[in-house]
Amino acid sequence: MKLSTQSLYIVSTPIGNLDDITIRAIDVLKNSDVILCEDTRHSLKLLNHLKIKKKLISYHKFNEKKELEKIIEYLNEGKILSLISDAGTPSLSDPGRLLISTCINKNIKIVPIPGASSITASMSVSGFKDQFLFYGFLPKTEKEIEKTLSTLSQYSFSQIFFIPAIKINFYLKKFKQFFTGRKLLIAKELTKLHESFYREDIDKIDMFKTPIKGELTVVISEKKIKDKFFDEKKVIKKAKLYLKKYSLKDVVELLFESEKINKKKIYQICLNIKKKDEKNN
Repeated sequence: MKLSTQSLYIVSTPIGNLDDITIRAIDVLKNSDVILCEDTRHSLKLLNHLKIKKKLISYHKFNEKKELEKIIEYLNEGKILSLISDAGTPSLSDPGRLLISTCINKNIKIVPIPGASSITASMSVSGFKDQFLFYGFLPKTEKEIEKTLSTLSQYSFSQIFFIPAIKINFYLKKFKQFFTGRKLLIAKELTKLHESFYREDIDKIDMFKTPIKGELTVVISEKKIKDKFFDEKKVIKKAKLYLKKYSLKDVVELLFESEKINKKKIYQICLNIKKKDEKNN
């Protein structure tokens, strides 16, 4: 595999099971001049497993500004650099955004090498609607956490968070406070030997009585939109107007987004309008 010189490769690595890495990712790492690691000690476990020996540079949130100039110099010299995090995809709740933004501004080529992700892995086994928001780690202070969750609770789609296991009961209380009526999935130690899943209605959640360890990904289900009183004359008027311009399917979606009422009701209203129009014609 031939790589582009003077390029930064954003390489996804396993989130637990060391075999969850793509052939392309292995080729990129093997052919890189330098590998930027969130934690060189952690990354060496993977690189030794793959029998890859390369120059490693520690690159994390505490030194990313300090190391930035040196990294850009390597790239300007025509070297091939790969950025990896401890697990998953760099720059998603991991270091990398500053470097990537700098490379964009300097017209340095950036190549994504996708792979394992706790975000998509947890979402794929949740059983929730696949329109979702990934938030990652919540703010540190209780006031900011409550402010953030209050805003997020207004959105109807599924949501994904990274939660420190040691504070799981604190966060469960907050989820019960702001996401009532929804379901929850806790994915623990994804792809690892002790992988497990906890599923429950948020309103019925019990606090964990014994401490739990490991990395947690929490998925909150979509909000069920309840039928509400609506001005049927207003909806019919809008539907008549839209049906002159758009397909029935598009009209249903447009009215659902603007009026937040049951799609079946909107569909029936539109069908009645079309039937009346056919009779009149």
